[in-house]
Amino acid sequence: MFTAFLSVASALGTPPYFGAMVLAFLSNLMGGLTHYGIGSAPVFYGANYVPLAQWWDYGFIISVVNIIIWLGVGGIWWKAIGLWLLNSSFDSPY
Repeated sequence: MFTAFLSVASALGTPPYFGAMVLAFLSNLMGGLTHYGIGSAPVFYGANYVPLAQWWDYGFIISVVNIIIWLGVGGIWWKAIGLWLLNSSFDSPY
């Protein structure tokens, strides 16, 4: 799905590098969100180290915190170093 979403974002005017980085960073959230999201997670879950409800609660909280940091602080940082150029090079087909 990464390629499909990147293709749509690029067709809508998103700079390709920026779109690829945003999708890569946000796809990283899935590892901690569920008890089957990364390779080590089933070991912790299967050993009853972390109960399922607690895993989903913590995963949701940490994901929200990460999104706030990445989109808030990260967006400002990317603009400061020139990765996120909002200079209106977007040509809307509408």
